[in-house]
Amino acid sequence: MIFRSGHLKRTALSAGAAITLAAGLLAGLSAPSEAATQGPCDIYAAGGTPCVAAHSTTRALYGNYNGPLYQVRRSSDNATRDIGVLSAGGVANAATQDSFCAGTTCVITIIYDQSGRNNRLTQAPPGGFSGPAAGGYDNLAVATAAPVTVGGHKAYGVYISPGTGYRNNNTNGVARGDQPEGMYAIFDGTHYNNGCCFDYGNAETNSRDNGNGTMEAIYFGNNNYWGYGAGNGPWIMADLENGLFSGINQHYNAGNPSISHRFLTAILKGEPNHWAIRGGNAQSGGLSTFYNGVRPNVAGYNPMKKEGAIILGIGGDNSVSARGTFYEGVMTSGYPSDATENAVQANIVAAGYATASGGVQNGTLTPGSAISLRATTPGYTDRYIRHQNDNAITSVITSSSSTLDKNDATWIVRSGLANSSCVSFESRNYPGDYLRHSYYQLYRQRDDGSSLFAQDATFCPQAGKNGQGTSFASYNFPNRFLRHYNNTVYIASNGGSNAFDNANQWSNDVSWVVSQPWA
Repeated sequence: MIFRSGHLKRTALSAGAAITLAAGLLAGLSAPSEAATQGPCDIYAAGGTPCVAAHSTTRALYGNYNGPLYQVRRSSDNATRDIGVLSAGGVANAATQDSFCAGTTCVITIIYDQSGRNNRLTQAPPGGFSGPAAGGYDNLAVATAAPVTVGGHKAYGVYISPGTGYRNNNTNGVARGDQPEGMYAIFDGTHYNNGCCFDYGNAETNSRDNGNGTMEAIYFGNNNYWGYGAGNGPWIMADLENGLFSGINQHYNAGNPSISHRFLTAILKGEPNHWAIRGGNAQSGGLSTFYNGVRPNVAGYNPMKKEGAIILGIGGDNSVSARGTFYEGVMTSGYPSDATENAVQANIVAAGYATASGGVQNGTLTPGSAISLRATTPGYTDRYIRHQNDNAITSVITSSSSTLDKNDATWIVRSGLANSSCVSFESRNYPGDYLRHSYYQLYRQRDDGSSLFAQDATFCPQAGKNGQGTSFASYNFPNRFLRHYNNTVYIASNGGSNAFDNANQWSNDVSWVVSQPWA
């Protein structure tokens, strides 16, 4: 899609066979040996809609897949290493990555295609909207930025920050024109923004906006410029080029709800003059259908003119202002039945996605973890950083505090928006808002996608200046640290012209205990 003011942009089983398939899979979920013999793509194949692309950095998507999931490159010597699975059909071997990347930074260079069609995803090239890296190519995701567990085993997702993107413009077997297809993806439903475009799916093969109907990709975020659903978002929508659609109408569709599960199953499928959006919690329960009907009532989308490239984290024209986290996803040949997708959802739930355990231990911070930050200054150790009326302050928070106060004092740790070696703090109850300094004072503000915001919202952990917990240096003012002073939070130096730079109690005031979250 074109970047405008932050562009965001049947072959089916018989009813009886589909029900039998779903029932049989659900019945087998209680036995780990059964779950290990099937993956989502085995289920799609049984439903007559085989995968033509299967991408995941967390697990195998076929029961017998025993190849590489992704490749990482380390910065110390530019060496690369393929990361495979612990066993055929199993979870990623994260220990291989941890060992290879120890003491340095790694990025994800390739996300392999498990379908056998070589529809792998690599660094996205420049497009109609250029890219941020040298030569216009997009950035690559930091390999350690999205740790999770799958079935109790450690794994890593693909953490997309603005400027990051993957693509394949020369695919094999992906739907073109008005051919039917389906797709699903597992996202972090709490990591999003309103930029263009956190997409996964079918796009243009020349990285340009080629007009209405030349894309069919899952979009996730809370952009409401082209289309939106109920509430304030985020929404699962379809990026069909020059429009984000949540239903038949060009803009608002009440039947598409805001949905933000920590692990989110997002589904999009289309065939001639018919398409659907579905979604659900990837950790429990089934799927809901948010739209099922004819193509949008706007010229250019019937028939579709899909081109068959595959994108992740960007728009069709390489718009790169979005953020999100991807764990797994597939694209199919043919329009999957609801029953097939229901069985796939059961398989996803059985896989056991969970946040990485031990996200808060001895003052360490893991992206994706919910935390609270407690003061260590004597006499103030019952105070926590919270937001109130957009200001960052410290307040006494206890078990008897209100739910609102507890939510306001809870933050989601994110890989630093300006530097992945540091951290950013996203509001628990205002997703997309971050702790950010402006004129040295801290506020809760909406991420506008700018480089300045990213720098202002990034803090680099150090050992606590008073010997306790952690101190957080401002990324763009490294001699200033998060400090509470008269119940207000600043970035403060140890001595200076401002009252909040007062050297008295400075080392105590800039030291924080990373605590279990209040909400």
